[in-house]
Amino acid sequence: MNDLEEIATLLAEPEPSAGAVARGRDRLQRRARTSRARRRAGWFVPSVALVAAGAAAAVVFATGAPANDVVPATGKEVLLMAAVSAERTPRDSGTYWHVTRQWLKSGGPTMESWTRRDGKRWTKGVPGDPPDAVVPAPAWKTLSLKGAKVSFEDLERLPTDPEALKAWIAERRGNESDMSASELRGDPTFTLLALITDLPTPAEVRSAAFRALATTPGVENAGAVEGGQHLRLPDPDGGKGVELVVDPEKARVSRANLVIVDDGDTAWSDGFISVTTEWTDQLPSVKKG
Repeated sequence: MNDLEEIATLLAEPEPSAGAVARGRDRLQRRARTSRARRRAGWFVPSVALVAAGAAAAVVFATGAPANDVVPATGKEVLLMAAVSAERTPRDSGTYWHVTRQWLKSGGPTMESWTRRDGKRWTKGVPGDPPDAVVPAPAWKTLSLKGAKVSFEDLERLPTDPEALKAWIAERRGNESDMSASELRGDPTFTLLALITDLPTPAEVRSAAFRALATTPGVENAGAVEGGQHLRLPDPDGGKGVELVVDPEKARVSRANLVIVDDGDTAWSDGFISVTTEWTDQLPSVKKG
């Protein structure tokens, strides 16, 4: 376990001990002294700090291009820090889970959905929808995970341990026509991506999904970009590879080159797809096409 992983484990504890806090403070001070020395030498290293509530422990990691001996955070470290942030994100709520997707390269229409806890859904901009209209979605267009319908309650019952979550994914059975070859083999990659990207996943489960994804062989950090860190993962189906922009402080995936669509299939893009999610109590006026 390296230094950042050890601190990530420390921050994941609900109430760190006095000794743990002291060790975390010492690491932070040593990192801060090193960072100041590099800035005095003419180098600026942007960083992200995550501080445990009520504790003087924090993690600081370098991002962007290397400067002299400054090594950027690895892809694994970025995902671990996102897991820490997810675990400490206050639980939010609302009447509708609102997801907005925008294909950035093609400039196509923005696609939105609003899903109520009973599974009823409304969409706008989805292929087949009337222009500029919010319309009720067909019953089959609801939340999906690994080729099968999933409810808000199902998501809340998912394991919060990374290994247990991967085991659950391996055992889950959905509609085979809506699953990729890797999902049929039990590979967790696409399912984990769905849990951290656009599903209303509880904070503890999101944290477990980030930690599980951090164990993926070959995950790399391509560096700092607008909105976070540009991560690359091998495509478990042997394609061109998965690309994500992860904000580790907010535990959000702001952009990706794929999305898991309503029927459980995977939609790819040559560029990035912007994904934003939120809880809301407002449903736009439903229009007739």
